[in-house]
Amino acid sequence: MPSLKDLKNRISSVKSTQKITKAKQMVAAAKLRRAEERAKESRPYTERMEAVLANLAASSEGNPNAPRLLSGTGKDKTHLLIVATADKGLCGGFNSSIVRLARERITKLQGEGKEIKIVTVGRKADDMLKRLYGELIIWKTNFMEVRQIGFAEAHAIAEEVLKRFDGEEFDVATLFYGKFKNVVTQEPTAQQVIPAEAPEGVETPDLKGAVYEYEPDEEDILRELLPRYVAVQIFRALLENVASEQAASMTAMDNATRNAGEMIDKLNLQYNRARQAQITTELIEIIAGAEAL
Repeated sequence: MPSLKDLKNRISSVKSTQKITKAKQMVAAAKLRRAEERAKESRPYTERMEAVLANLAASSEGNPNAPRLLSGTGKDKTHLLIVATADKGLCGGFNSSIVRLARERITKLQGEGKEIKIVTVGRKADDMLKRLYGELIIWKTNFMEVRQIGFAEAHAIAEEVLKRFDGEEFDVATLFYGKFKNVVTQEPTAQQVIPAEAPEGVETPDLKGAVYEYEPDEEDILRELLPRYVAVQIFRALLENVASEQAASMTAMDNATRNAGEMIDKLNLQYNRARQAQITTELIEIIAGAEAL
């Protein structure tokens, strides 16, 4: 049984931990508001671009001169998985849920005989994947030295991916990230970005028989639009990740704070019982000694 000194030191240690988790919870709550605003502000632009892409893609369907970013390479042999997570932990199962979805996709594709290549965005993605799939990681980056993620960071990642696509290093690219729903829910998401395809549920406008006239033509517009579409999708994923990370961190730190409080209560009860037992023992020894005299 631990001594009174050990219990007192343990209580002090847990109280210190509780102060840290409470502080981290407050920091995450402060950062979440701005991160959530940025993620939500990016959605209308992304959704409109998806609608434009769906409309242009429909008009270019079957066109042999369509850009490769839209029509693909004609093969489905090599898949690039872009796995985006946070750089830090202490955010519950946020990082592990994204990596788990990527691992399931890797297992499925390897079972089909596909070749896999991985790009990791965020230090945790690299840490979790390199143990089993280190030989598949062809490029990695993180944002440890970036104070606030902007479009420049997403554009740099998109340029690297597009350069490898132009070099015919892969046929299909899929982006993995955590989509922010609310403070409690962050949904692991996999979205194909190359060849570009509009996500399910994107509605094209009803033209009621009217026909768009493009200047320049659809092919020229798509050649300019598609690389930007890839960058925008990556940027949206990074913003969703930031909001999801802060929400998951706030929830995890709140749980840790409450667990620490419960542990302190149990340790205080154990300490009081041990102290009372020690006092009782001392009283019995004093009374027994007095009676012996």
